[in-house]
Amino acid sequence: MLTKLGYEFENQDLLVQALTHRSYCAENSDVSSNERLEFLGDSVLGLVVTNKIFNSYPDLSEGQLAKLRASVVNTVALAEIAEHLELGKYVRLGKGEDSSGGRSKQSILADTTEAVIGAIYIDSGWQTINSIVLKLTDDSIIDGAEEPGGRDYKTQLQELVAKLSLGAPSYDLSGSGPDHDKRFKAKALVDGKLRGEGEGTSKKRAEQSAARSAFENLQSSISTESASTE
Repeated sequence: MLTKLGYEFENQDLLVQALTHRSYCAENSDVSSNERLEFLGDSVLGLVVTNKIFNSYPDLSEGQLAKLRASVVNTVALAEIAEHLELGKYVRLGKGEDSSGGRSKQSILADTTEAVIGAIYIDSGWQTINSIVLKLTDDSIIDGAEEPGGRDYKTQLQELVAKLSLGAPSYDLSGSGPDHDKRFKAKALVDGKLRGEGEGTSKKRAEQSAARSAFENLQSSISTESASTE
């Protein structure tokens, strides 16, 4: 269970509780929901991310740090982590919630992510959960630290090649490593030529990295050509 998490619980009851939504408890007596673990996990997650960005970005103001943390610790971002870990497959839901698509609801997925974080903290302590949370959020922190709008390099590359009449870019993807620590590599092709390469912990981030490389390479080529004609 949860092989992508890369962590084995000593106390499996903690994991079971972390995956138990209140709707399941409403239909099953003497079962505890994950709400208390969610409460704890929310604080643990916030502290890990806050400590990381505080030390990694000394030039950011208090307001900028708050915005960066909010870009990493929010329902959408936590639901994406849950999808990566495939928590939706394992969360215990009541029949009504399950039949209404509860396994794909962002709010339930985000809450379950926080509950699992809280459970790991109890099961193993600060050092382990700090490492796991950083692994799960590191790319999001890097993305969030970019200037607003500056990280969507796929869109920027598409707009640039359109201006150059080179046709839409395409991407070749490959993955390697175990499920809990998978890495993806991407190649950005423009007009049939390799223009950039990148990698990341998800297909999306690998493509963004490759698009950034291609975008910067094309801009450099344009600048060089312009200089040579002067």
